Amino acid sequence: MITLNHKIFGEGEPIIILHGLFGMLDNWQSFAKKLAEDYMVILIDQRNHGKSPHSEEFNYTLLAEDLKYFLDTNWMYKVHIIGHSMGGKTAMQFANLFPDTVDKLIVVDIGPNQNPRGHDSIFEALNSVNISKISSRKEVQEILSTKIDDISVILFLMKNLQRNKSGGYKWKMNLTSLEKNYKNILAGIEVDTLIEVDTLFVRGDRSNYITTEVEQDIKDKFTSYKIETIKDSGHWIHAEQADALYKTIMDSLQS
Repeated sequence: MITLNHKIFGEGEPIIILHGLFGMLDNWQSFAKKLAEDYMVILIDQRNHGKSPHSEEFNYTLLAEDLKYFLDTNWMYKVHIIGHSMGGKTAMQFANLFPDTVDKLIVVDIGPNQNPRGHDSIFEALNSVNISKISSRKEVQEILSTKIDDISVILFLMKNLQRNKSGGYKWKMNLTSLEKNYKNILAGIEVDTLIEVDTLFVRGDRSNYITTEVEQDIKDKFTSYKIETIKDSGHWIHAEQADALYKTIMDSLQS
């Protein structure tokens, strides 16, 4: 079993937060600190991300089992779970496999459906960096900027840069495994029976992850759910509209 890296803020009912692809727990730290005024918030680095262990295997069943092992070893038997993007799929798979462990499930801008390819240019950009030869962060930014136009995406990816103790840099994420298992990341959540966990889906109005077709897939897999739309937001709702997302989540948790 994999022991996941994590951070804990606050006290009270536990909330688990799961990041998306190429992310890490630090992406949600500011948001977690606000939630921690009322809850105990646990930020998780999923396998092959952040400071958690690397593995050649990567799929949503494994990610859900990683989380179950984390909860069991930390004596947590009933939690709220917030998952963004890939982390939302982990959360849905967890709710399918271990429904009695989940109080409320909050899925941020992702559905249970299979997603089309959309990260090939990012993999290409990351692979264009000869990480063993890099001497500065500026050098990485310059290389990535030849492949990616959006500076916010570049800076997000560069959070994965880590200095080696012996000098030079390495990626925190397991880039090789993520690319090899990309089809598993895009895969839909397979359920044997309807998921009966109380679930909130939150989407950005400028995002195309939860469409009318995806709404039907949600209806086919969940018995108790709501869909809320955050105005003036794309896929990264926790960064683009943090206050609106916070209010939406708090209203759900306290209802």
